[in-house]
Amino acid sequence: MIDIFAKYDGLKAAIAGLTQNTPRSPFDVVIERPLSATVGLIEGRETLLFGTNNYLGLSQSKAAAEAAIATVREEGVGTTGSRIANGTYALHRRLERRLAEVFRRRHCMIFSTGYQANLGAISALAGKDDILLLDADSHASIYDGSRLSHAQVIRFRHNDPSDLDRRLGRLKDHPGAKLIVVEGIYSMTGNVAPMREFAEVKKKHGAYLLADEAHSFGVMGEHGRGVAEQDGCEEDIDFVVGTFSKSLGTVGGYCVSNLDGMELIRLCSRPYMFTASLPPEIIASTLAALDEMQARPELRHRLQENAKRLNHGLHGLGLNASPHVSPVVAVTLDAVDQAVAFWNRLLELGVYVNLSLPPATPDERPLLRCSVMAAHSPQEIDRAVEVFGQVAKELAA
Repeated sequence: MIDIFAKYDGLKAAIAGLTQNTPRSPFDVVIERPLSATVGLIEGRETLLFGTNNYLGLSQSKAAAEAAIATVREEGVGTTGSRIANGTYALHRRLERRLAEVFRRRHCMIFSTGYQANLGAISALAGKDDILLLDADSHASIYDGSRLSHAQVIRFRHNDPSDLDRRLGRLKDHPGAKLIVVEGIYSMTGNVAPMREFAEVKKKHGAYLLADEAHSFGVMGEHGRGVAEQDGCEEDIDFVVGTFSKSLGTVGGYCVSNLDGMELIRLCSRPYMFTASLPPEIIASTLAALDEMQARPELRHRLQENAKRLNHGLHGLGLNASPHVSPVVAVTLDAVDQAVAFWNRLLELGVYVNLSLPPATPDERPLLRCSVMAAHSPQEIDRAVEVFGQVAKELAA
């Protein structure tokens, strides 16, 4: 019998090589229990959490938890079906109406995860005769949605509207639709897209523009609608995709638009059609978190201050941290072994961050990816910076 796992021999060897000199695997960290939004129990130790995407701290919202508990008692724990067959509840419609209002759009579809939102929207919007133009640093869900669409894919240089302009210029005679996909904040590096410039390019060439605001919803803009709101170009964004699992602290995803054709997607988007819908308690907790996000703009302001404090603190240590101030603060290192050792020591000293390794990182360089929250105190951020400084000195010695 042929070993069905033989094709992963290279991966097996790579993992063994990565972990042979380390006390733990970066792929197997268990947060035994969150003690608060910012502190969790890891390996029996109280550990500062700087590796979650819980930007507003709402995964620990009491209002969201109470809404979920009450809904479970009234409606049960799951829908057991897909939206178009037997899995649409009144709560699904309510959340879609609410999100459409928040984004000031006519249409909204919700998906069971943020990954599925990109997969479902992109694969249904673009067909085999169309062209997708993707930022080179796009999230895996965007690339996977592109493959499912069967459309021709063209990558342009990361955050480079001029390169996009040149590539679109060569496509002026192409008969199919052209859909540009960018992210508001890039999840690996924390880089912020020049959204207004991208919108100008799309208008010039008669293309559509989809903005994934997964990491910028609740974070950027006067009302928290993301980078497009901050840049004053929301009217030029045809589709906004996002997730509930970052700022809202729950799970699920959405796509909003003013284009009436959106409703057709419900009947041709396979990631929407062939999966169970969000359970009622998740929808209830998401609605409650959305209420809290809108009622407490001070969370967004505090998050921005905390992002600056962490970013400037790491720059002050001489580390190669993100040039953009956003809740994602990545420290770029030169070698995988160095990054693994750095990450392990941070965890031993009580600071949890994400270790991101090639090929999942831009430029094939390892990252220590931090994410900061509104819930972090200045003292917690200063402690994290202090630990980064200690480890940097130890490894340089």
